[in-house]
Amino acid sequence: MQKTIDCVGGISLREVLPSGQIFGAADIRITSCCCDSRRCKEGDLFVALLGQEEDGHDYVQQAIDRGAVAVLIERPVPFNIPACTVEDTREAFGKVCQALTGNPSQQMHTIGITGTSGKTTTSVLLTSILEMAGHRVGMMGSLGYSDGLDTLPAKSSIPVVPEMASWLARMRANDCSHAVMELSSIGLATRKTAGIEFDAACITNVRRNRIDFHNSVLNYRRAKGNLLRQLRPHGFAVFNVDDPASKFLLSQVENPVLTIGMKGPAEVTAQVVERYPSEQTFLLTAGNETAPVRTRMIGDHHVYNCLAAAAIGLVYGIELAGIVRGLEAIECVPGRLERIECGQSFSVFVDSSLKPDSLVAGLRALREVTSGRLICVLGTGGDKNVDHRPLLGRAIERFADVGVLTAGSPGAEGPLAVIHDILDGYDRPSRALVKPDRAQAVVWALEQARAGDTVLIVGDNFPCQQLAGKHTTSDDRQIARHWLYESAKSHLNNPWTMAIARG
Repeated sequence: MQKTIDCVGGISLREVLPSGQIFGAADIRITSCCCDSRRCKEGDLFVALLGQEEDGHDYVQQAIDRGAVAVLIERPVPFNIPACTVEDTREAFGKVCQALTGNPSQQMHTIGITGTSGKTTTSVLLTSILEMAGHRVGMMGSLGYSDGLDTLPAKSSIPVVPEMASWLARMRANDCSHAVMELSSIGLATRKTAGIEFDAACITNVRRNRIDFHNSVLNYRRAKGNLLRQLRPHGFAVFNVDDPASKFLLSQVENPVLTIGMKGPAEVTAQVVERYPSEQTFLLTAGNETAPVRTRMIGDHHVYNCLAAAAIGLVYGIELAGIVRGLEAIECVPGRLERIECGQSFSVFVDSSLKPDSLVAGLRALREVTSGRLICVLGTGGDKNVDHRPLLGRAIERFADVGVLTAGSPGAEGPLAVIHDILDGYDRPSRALVKPDRAQAVVWALEQARAGDTVLIVGDNFPCQQLAGKHTTSDDRQIARHWLYESAKSHLNNPWTMAIARG
């Protein structure tokens, strides 16, 4: 639901939208705007947005009845109030909201981070680096919103435009010097970031994702490219040169570019020295300087996230030693190959990503540090990314020793329909174990694990499952910890164990 956004002094649409055509007045000066006709109030500018299912132009009269004094439209409407016509009301809406809050992005170092995977972790790492260097940092991402003082959980992975503008304004009011923004392809495609000027743009990687929304890989890549077009003239971009698809966007950049990589020549590079289930060490090299980095999070994909965050920090003049401190300060990111440690003899990890490439990266990283079997429990959500499901099944069959398919948040489809789609990716579906009850699937996998094994639990592992129209609480981390602790207590209370302890 879109909110109304207000400004005491007011703004001129002729100044904010110079390419727009104004009818019924010499100029339109507003102090507030809204794109939801049901929430319009006296004095609002109503913005008629074109959505996938509804057209805001159909609700102009309702907005007027509720007090709207002017409209922002893409085509003429038969109402006798001042109107401003633009080519894209979504783009214009973003610019108006940013102007109403004083264009806060222009007064901070605003950094946009996008990519198929790694956005969240890179944002967290960069924020840590900047804060360790003494900067006050605001952040918006899938884990939550922070204005430099207060932090709230994210209501959605794609915040509404007024909310985005308001949080940037709060950051500026709290004297944040930097704003770190995690940006999705859908948010970029629907122009939710319009009006924001970015000091830096980081593209972690570009794979196949959200084709259900974008309709083609080319459209998906173009959506990512929207971030580059919002760079300030003196802004810079960070690219992963090991990612082939990023070359499509790299050729479009006119701003300075800093490259990262592990496989080929790049300006900021890394070499893994050692890797264990609980940590890894790599050498971070920038120019003539090299420093070791020891991080609790493992995998090449995490090294790439560290490189991206480090590259941005270097441009802002932070010394390599300070960057290392910032990277090492982050021991885990919730749901990002998160290690569950309760003293057990085998490894347990939880990962929320349901992207095939992320699953493969996680399984490969864990295979490298697993002496026994690799057991993977996967439950993917329904009603989205249907084309990913067979690819997830293929990844589990190829890289895991044991695959357990279960429910995620199946929505209206039902768990068995989603599981069936995953099984389509198997060459030998009989190798998969199907357990629709998610808690039972997790417990079964933990019961099978022995010393040296690794259990990876993937999917909708946070309290948001929806079954038969009802929301249920299901957190894989809590389930795993409860079972591990109960198992440990049962072992300690076993008569044989107690006899051995007594000697």
